Amino acid sequence: MKTHPKHLIFPVAALALLSGALLAGCGQEQPKTIVAKPAGAQVLRAASLTGAVSNNSGPIKSGEVKLRSEAGKLIASTELNNSPRFEIPVPANTPLPLILSYGAGTDELVSVIIHPDSGKYDINPTTTAIAKQAKAMGGYSHGNMVRAAEETAHVPDANKTTSGFRGDPTTQYGGWH
Repeated sequence: MKTHPKHLIFPVAALALLSGALLAGCGQEQPKTIVAKPAGAQVLRAASLTGAVSNNSGPIKSGEVKLRSEAGKLIASTELNNSPRFEIPVPANTPLPLILSYGAGTDELVSVIIHPDSGKYDINPTTTAIAKQAKAMGGYSHGNMVRAAEETAHVPDANKTTSGFRGDPTTQYGGWH
């Protein structure tokens, strides 16, 4: 008996439908979210950090700038010497995130360091608000810092579009980056 191609259509179609149903059923058991692998600990590559300290009244020219670990351990400090500008040495292989601070208590100003390659960080009320907001979001991750900067600092609508965006809004409107 000779098999005609028309007679093969039904068995092939049935097999294809059955295979598709089995594969679709298997996909339902898989998780719907992608789990990112944890990143390795990053360390600051800069040998020193520079920046300026200011508050709502203007530049601050005296006092101590401290560099601490996220857990609060003092790593280094420096005094402002009749200038708002500071430079603070950083030991090699210091793990991130780090916190630069000026003052204490309710008057403390902070700036958070999360990027290994940057060495310039200003300390001011905006960087403090961004840091507090990111901490409240769950910690000092890049995503939390960017979201906090966008929600804390004023970003003109022209810079929120792809064509008008001129860089990281945190650099232009807060200075933590």
